[in-house]
Amino acid sequence: MRPVCRLLLPSLVALSLGACSLVEAPPQVRGNKVDSVLLNELVVGTSTRADAQALLGTPTARGTFDDDNWYYISETTRPRVGRVQGVEAMQVVALNFDQDGVLRGMKTLTEADSQDVGMVARTTPTPGNEQTIMQQLLGNVGRFGGLGSQTRNTGTSGGGL
Repeated sequence: MRPVCRLLLPSLVALSLGACSLVEAPPQVRGNKVDSVLLNELVVGTSTRADAQALLGTPTARGTFDDDNWYYISETTRPRVGRVQGVEAMQVVALNFDQDGVLRGMKTLTEADSQDVGMVARTTPTPGNEQTIMQQLLGNVGRFGGLGSQTRNTGTSGGGL
């Protein structure tokens, strides 16, 4: 192999691999992202549920026990090569209405406001016996009779049809 080919081939491979990092996938918005300009049009004390829905659209979620809390949840992600989606931004807009449907409070929460939820390491007990694998595999051996002990209806008994 010529010396020029030895240098040219690795250089072409390095350039082609380097070009992969230059092309980025566009960000993807998931959920219902609220435009801050539209959010500023809502006025606490005068805007209603109908106003909020006309400006922001249908909420992503509503309060579990009442219909007075509306949540607009969004997340901006970007695909990453060889990894899962990377989260670039999170936003939750919480609107609180009174019984008459008038806006009483607005709050915008970001990833900085989030809290980690720890998983519980306990296991749920289940009824039954603690058996080894061999006990489970051989547990039914000898429990049931063989084919000879089963009664079969052959139609040869007296008094048939």
